[in-house]
Amino acid sequence: MRILQVSAELFPLLKTGGLADIAGALPLALMAAGQEARALLPGFPAIVAGVRDLAPVAEFTAPWGERFGLRAGHVAIAGAPPIPTYVIDAPALYDRPGNPYEDTTRQPYGDNHRRFALLGWAAAQLAQGLDPGWRPDIVHAHDWHAALAPAYLAFARRAGGPRTGSVFTVHNLAYQGVFAPWHFAELGLPAPAFHMNGLEYHGQISFMKGGLYFADQLTTVSPTYALEIQTPEQGCGLDGLLRQRSNVLSGILNAVDDQVWNPSTDAALVQGYQTPEGRHMAGKARCKSVLQRQLGLAERPDAPLFIVVSRLTEQKGLHLVLGGLDTLLAQGGQLALLGSGEGWLEEAFRQRAAAAPASVSVTIGYDETLAHQLFGAGDVTIVPSLFEPCGLTQMYGLKYGSLPLVRRVGGLADTVVDCTLEDMASGAATGFVFDRFEDADYDRALRRAFALYERAADWRRVRGNAMRRPADWGTAAAQYIDVYQRALA
Repeated sequence: MRILQVSAELFPLLKTGGLADIAGALPLALMAAGQEARALLPGFPAIVAGVRDLAPVAEFTAPWGERFGLRAGHVAIAGAPPIPTYVIDAPALYDRPGNPYEDTTRQPYGDNHRRFALLGWAAAQLAQGLDPGWRPDIVHAHDWHAALAPAYLAFARRAGGPRTGSVFTVHNLAYQGVFAPWHFAELGLPAPAFHMNGLEYHGQISFMKGGLYFADQLTTVSPTYALEIQTPEQGCGLDGLLRQRSNVLSGILNAVDDQVWNPSTDAALVQGYQTPEGRHMAGKARCKSVLQRQLGLAERPDAPLFIVVSRLTEQKGLHLVLGGLDTLLAQGGQLALLGSGEGWLEEAFRQRAAAAPASVSVTIGYDETLAHQLFGAGDVTIVPSLFEPCGLTQMYGLKYGSLPLVRRVGGLADTVVDCTLEDMASGAATGFVFDRFEDADYDRALRRAFALYERAADWRRVRGNAMRRPADWGTAAAQYIDVYQRALA
């Protein structure tokens, strides 16, 4: 099959979250499975700079009348075949300061409806032959930024266009791409699309709803999240539609790219390590010692190092981490945090680091190398989210032997097994899990982590379980291929 992956980000070119990791890894996994995959990306500066051998393919007209170009090249991935990639050449829309979605004051760009409608429109144009040399059988759109692609394809099909299957993946239902209704005329969709059975959402336009309604098949990034988003509690106002379409909704657990996240080969680590039955872990101890020195923490091999690599938002449960920090420090632990987000959380963590610099390190922002070093050095990876569609952080923690401490929700529930006596005895235990989004439940999980750390042999055994847990893209790719086949049927 010829499969077009459509997303706003792709690692290693541009990354603001886990979407980029998936967008970069899935095409490689599909190619390894014998499929013909290509990517379509907006022409953000980092993407234009990173896609090699860009050459013009075609020009096309946006629904609102502007002319734009489409270029093609490839993304080079170390140790893997290049990913053939289309880039939308639209500097007026994409070449701007700030991040891909917001300006330098963290305000969404006022024309985001155009910037991302163009992404879906270009995908639909490719499906209708914009590139004379390649036309996809399947368009796979990721998150709200690409969500109009299935809508454009559905109406093109009704008008006699080619039969192209569409798949829409929800990475986080909370971010929906909602815009004022007066922008609908710019989108190039017929009037019936702005309807309860379409893009209309409480009088506004929802790109996310368009993807959910018009795509042939729907997926999300973990089996548990696929069930959760069909409930009022986590459906973000779209649970009724998701229940209505549950027969085409699949939960496919994200995987980890072994070329990027592998403690035995990771160039960001001072010394690699692996765990055949718990041995060959000296490298992790050295990673911890070096990172403690690098971050200004006390160089104590006996102090369990808790790490947080996260957006700093209440959704991620970071107020629980703040509330439990006195307990963590009183028991001799250390905390190293990397992330950015809500201003009050950034400032609160900065203050805690200033008050206890030998025990708390806070780095505001994002640094890919430091993220790898934190997983390489950490003993416990904290992910206490209110909701979590899949979560890659805990999966990196598992792979690097930094045992996840998580709330039992979404993909966290699907990937981490609590250290109960029976699960430790069976070899299933891989971390620490709590249920209620409350300080008391979080603190109990924290105490379990300290208790296990005191039992070195048990700790090594659970760490070995975690590092051996399969998280391969081959399995996930096979599931996606099955979904593509259903979309074509």
